[in-house]
Amino acid sequence: MSNDGVNKGRRRLLVGATSAVGAVGAVGAAVPFVASWNPSAKAKAAGAPVKVDISKLEPGQQMIVGWRGKPVWIVRRDQSALDNLAKINDRMADPLSEVPQQPAYVPHTPARALREDVAIMVGICTHLGCSPTYRPEIAPDDLGAEWVGGFYCPCHGSRFDLSGRVYSGVPAPTNLVIPPHNYVSDNVVVVGVDQEKG
Repeated sequence: MSNDGVNKGRRRLLVGATSAVGAVGAVGAAVPFVASWNPSAKAKAAGAPVKVDISKLEPGQQMIVGWRGKPVWIVRRDQSALDNLAKINDRMADPLSEVPQQPAYVPHTPARALREDVAIMVGICTHLGCSPTYRPEIAPDDLGAEWVGGFYCPCHGSRFDLSGRVYSGVPAPTNLVIPPHNYVSDNVVVVGVDQEKG
């Protein structure tokens, strides 16, 4: 077959134009694909420290903030709640937090807190990762006459006091985790930043 009537210049132009459009399309498809490898702003923020204003948190109240995809509980305790902590030491599996579940700068006392009136802990049961419920009431029918307030895990029955210390004889093996945190003023705490590093 003869190619006498074929315009070779036109053929080169069409092949070149098609190749250029194909290359632009490939780059256009690759840019969003490669960009998807970078973490999103939401993912970056998930690990970032969280600044919390606790000025409106009244005694007996709990607030929940998110940090690294986990619930962090902040509970304001009154003096009677603090007095009850020492009274139940003999019922705790680790009353002085000897198993490391908290930063070294948090005192190993029944309060487990930088400020005794404010408890800060990760709201995830140390048994299988359920989230316990806040039960501040004294001696409710379902928890018994000796209950002085704390957290109850509905998944398998683990119990924690208002400092996150685990009761003896429950499925959870350790106290609730206390995250790194730092008070920048009387009413503002930053969760996710060590006190020692500020």
